[in-house]
Amino acid sequence: MKLYGMPGHLIRRLHQRSTHIFQERAKEVGVDLTSVQFAAMDALRTHPGIDQARVAALIAYDRATIGGVIERLERKGLVERSVSEQDRRARVVQLTETGRALLEEFTPTVSTMQGEILAHLDESERAQFNALLRKALDLDAEAAD
Repeated sequence: MKLYGMPGHLIRRLHQRSTHIFQERAKEVGVDLTSVQFAAMDALRTHPGIDQARVAALIAYDRATIGGVIERLERKGLVERSVSEQDRRARVVQLTETGRALLEEFTPTVSTMQGEILAHLDESERAQFNALLRKALDLDAEAAD
């Protein structure tokens, strides 16, 4: 099998496409977020008051670098951090009102761009593709939703 047909190469190219579309659509609507920042904010919306390590786990991101992601969101006024009352070593993170409003406004754009990322697949193929991705990642349906 040639390199260009290997799953790793194709996954990398799809990731590039996804990242490019995310950046372009965010720029078009005047939102200054990366896809990782959006994922972190969405995790905070779903699980308010969690610590940075839990954010990293929820979005499958490296614990060592999530601090920088959260720091940039904090500088933008979208999240705030505080020391955990349960564990003084942990930093609890939550969305600010500005962060919640931005997420509410931008989420429909992110939902719409999913179809653009897989534009060459019909609805049935998209559902099958998502199911295969979950299977390849060994995720059950609940964990992926």
